[in-house]
Amino acid sequence: MEQLNHLVFLWINATPASPEMLIKFASFLANDLIIIVPLLIVGLWLWGQRENISQQRVLVSKTAIALLFAMATAKSLSLLFPHARPFVEGFGHTFLQHAPDSSFPSDHGTAIFTFALSFLLWHRLWSGAILMVTAVGIAWSRVYLGVHWPLDMVGGLLVGMLGCLFAQLVWNLFGEQINAMMCKVYRFGFAFPIKKGWVQN
Repeated sequence: MEQLNHLVFLWINATPASPEMLIKFASFLANDLIIIVPLLIVGLWLWGQRENISQQRVLVSKTAIALLFAMATAKSLSLLFPHARPFVEGFGHTFLQHAPDSSFPSDHGTAIFTFALSFLLWHRLWSGAILMVTAVGIAWSRVYLGVHWPLDMVGGLLVGMLGCLFAQLVWNLFGEQINAMMCKVYRFGFAFPIKKGWVQN
């Protein structure tokens, strides 16, 4: 498995001969595109058509649970099964500054795959498909730039699946209570902008 991991890495990883524009594009994907996760979560909670806002908030709540579980699981796995990054092993070429911490599973991969899977499962097929393409792009970019192994991204996808499964189980048991609590906290904290009509009630 490790041999396959190395082989696929070398197939994807950029070299000094790679086009500069492609390296810049990969750097954008690797560093900046993950911002869509908090932006969409906040946007879907605060704004939307009145008849859809409750469904959007259920989506946000379930996605948040999935993300929290997935990221905690990813952090636990990285502590229990540390794996050196390619540049730490002196393998391939690196075009992105990164701390030499454990690479498996990828935090970026875990977050974006969990997010994409949440939309596939609980929103719309088209939105989930767009986010899944985005997730694959981010995963590719971080291998291409030399800071992750391909299996780090596969691990992120699998942990994301576990996160969504956990979120659905929690929601089946405590969904109504969680939703009521989150809405209560939101309406208390955002009473002024709600009153002004800047955000949905």
